[in-house]
Amino acid sequence: MSGARPRTIFVTGGAGFIGSHLCETLLERGDSVIAYDSFDPFYDEAVKRRNIDACLKNENYRLVEGDIRDAAMVKAVLPQECDAVVHLAARAGVRPSIADPLLYQDVNVNGTNVMLEAARERDVRSFIFASSSSVYGNNEKVPFSESDVVDHPISPYAATKKAGELICHTYHHLFKMNITCLRFFTVYGARQRPDLAIHKFTRLIEKGKPIPVFGDGSMMRDHTYIDDIIRGVVAAIDRCEGYAIYNLGESEPVSLSDLISSIEAALGKKAIIDRKPVPPGDVNKTYADVSLARAELGYEPSTHLAEGLERFVAWYRGQC
Repeated sequence: MSGARPRTIFVTGGAGFIGSHLCETLLERGDSVIAYDSFDPFYDEAVKRRNIDACLKNENYRLVEGDIRDAAMVKAVLPQECDAVVHLAARAGVRPSIADPLLYQDVNVNGTNVMLEAARERDVRSFIFASSSSVYGNNEKVPFSESDVVDHPISPYAATKKAGELICHTYHHLFKMNITCLRFFTVYGARQRPDLAIHKFTRLIEKGKPIPVFGDGSMMRDHTYIDDIIRGVVAAIDRCEGYAIYNLGESEPVSLSDLISSIEAALGKKAIIDRKPVPPGDVNKTYADVSLARAELGYEPSTHLAEGLERFVAWYRGQC
């Protein structure tokens, strides 16, 4: 509408992998963006600083450094007129959560509650919560559907994401907030966290070093390219009504062995395999049924793994 103010979107974890891509996309379409990030030392802070270089040049972008558990600060910086909160910030990783479950509970559960309470007080129209495919645990039924029972998480990280969905539902029920939970399936692409498999394998293979492979290579993941994820998140922002949960995946699971072969092809180099036992908390398979997101969000994942890996390798080599 002519003369209308730009929509204001508050993005937690806004300097991270998914968050920085989302902020760029929102800015490109004319939204005003407030990115909130603690620059947690889980991985090199300089990586996140580079992620937001382009955003910092946009006058409609504001970066706020803070912790989602700091209720006073969140309430101070969340504007009176805010159209949507996209809550991406979380302590990430299945395996690290087993080593420090109390920290994961504090950041992911308490932090989500702080964000919901602030959004309620500001009467924010839409709240988007980043959940995870890990909530499905070792679900034997595939593909995974939003209607499946997810009462058996097998890692503290997964349990915190399930808890976040439940808290979101409570706020919707009590305060009629419009809340959408998005279950992300193994997102990859430019700026992917350096500890995640595709980035880690690419780095080690490129340097001629062994890659740690857990199990016999049969473990399967539904790898989802960042551009497809961002389109799904933007659609969720625009269509957030009531309470809903959606899978955002590629719906094309591949085995760990096939993933390594595809990375080798993209790099033009062979991997040196260092086999290790499967650690506790790792699920056997993820496979997204995206029919609900397709029907209600217009979500259409379109980037096949080979194409996505070629783009990722080009980005990775451009950073070196």
